[in-house]
Amino acid sequence: MTTSDNTADGDVTRRDFIHMSHIMATAAAVGGGAAVVWPAVHQMNPDASVLALSTKEVDLSTISVGQAIKVMWQGKPVFIRRRTPEEIAEAEATPVSDLIDANARNDNLPGVDATDTDRVTSRDGQARPEWMILVGVCTHLGCIPLGTTAGENRGEYNGWFCPCHGSHYDVSGRIRKGPAPENLLIPPYEFISDTVVKIG
Repeated sequence: MTTSDNTADGDVTRRDFIHMSHIMATAAAVGGGAAVVWPAVHQMNPDASVLALSTKEVDLSTISVGQAIKVMWQGKPVFIRRRTPEEIAEAEATPVSDLIDANARNDNLPGVDATDTDRVTSRDGQARPEWMILVGVCTHLGCIPLGTTAGENRGEYNGWFCPCHGSHYDVSGRIRKGPAPENLLIPPYEFISDTVVKIG
């Protein structure tokens, strides 16, 4: 009886050892696989030079009221306009119900209505009505609208005009007339001082 009990106990111990050996071998294989795969995955991350290009700092101190500039960010033009009090009042007075696209298209405030206030709100949640910052790519077929350089056609709403197919955007970058289906995109941005904005 005792021999039988010892044999049974011995069998259980051997099974436990084999089972634990399988678990340890599997864990070692998974750990080894991760050690091999991690460097391959990590090398696909962008290097420092690419990350540096993902943001752009722009000095706004030289832009006069009523003036606009164009800068490049991630290979796309970004329009920055310092709007006049009259332009701001006009944009704020436009009801969302008059718009073709009621979505603000603001990467800083996803899913909000296209009020002028929500179009000029930055990542930090502050609205700065004086500054209109948007991606200068028409939402119809990707042309670059006019209206940033002095003397260019700004369209019927004094904002931007796409000469390719006749889309008219207002001073808030909202589509008002023409084939473009959406408002001009507001990129992610934040003010790092009163006169410097970081895009991206």
